[in-house]
Amino acid sequence: MIPRIYIVDDEAPARARLSTLLSDIVAECPHYLVGEAGHAQAALEGIRATAPDLVLLDVQMPGMSGLQLAEQLLNNTGAAEPPLIIFVTAYDDYALSAFDVQAFDYLVKPVRATRLAQAIARASRVRQHAQAASAAGPVTATGLPRQHFAVQERGRMSLVPMAEVLYLKAELKYVTLRTKTKEYLIEDSLVSIEEELALHFVRVHRNALVARNAISGVERVMQAADSDGDGDKPQEIWQVILRDIDHRLPISRRQLAEIKALVR
Repeated sequence: MIPRIYIVDDEAPARARLSTLLSDIVAECPHYLVGEAGHAQAALEGIRATAPDLVLLDVQMPGMSGLQLAEQLLNNTGAAEPPLIIFVTAYDDYALSAFDVQAFDYLVKPVRATRLAQAIARASRVRQHAQAASAAGPVTATGLPRQHFAVQERGRMSLVPMAEVLYLKAELKYVTLRTKTKEYLIEDSLVSIEEELALHFVRVHRNALVARNAISGVERVMQAADSDGDGDKPQEIWQVILRDIDHRLPISRRQLAEIKALVR
């Protein structure tokens, strides 16, 4: 599908900048720009009239803020399918609040064309899947899977895009979230993540979930016996090979058949 996009920002230069970026990426990321507004009330009217799939929304605006506007759109019972929201703002302080109103993505100005194209392409795919599932009943924004994990780093909360997560591993009281370049701690349980995001993550062991698209293969290795193993022989185990990193995770016997099936 080709998404219909609406821009909301109280600053005319910012709207012009987004419009120019959209023009720059239209060949690689087809879309229709159906309208724009400089404040929330005009945006509500314009969005009702144009029924966009996606709204590029500023956070700080006079009167009704972007967060308040997003909440209204989310709770608008008159709309069968609220638009997806991508916040575009000069501030990164509102990321968690944006997550609370079911924001699809959060871009910090100045926005790069490639980053905007990626966000729109992902939103388009999610929108298309939601429309395909609409036969089962009305689709709402709350029915969409999360797109980010809230993480704590140096005393500050931020969002990590789910597409960057390679695996999640339970350790003591926390779950370690691993991307290509970093590790974070989150408070979600593996059980709740698995229930919510089973289409995205697969369990490889009782203490680990791996992103399905991060699995590049499996390997069989011989694990040395423990130093106090009283002469036990080395044990054969299977490990999952992950893209982008050298780290391996053990695969439990119970999960081995399913993981092997994913790489065939």
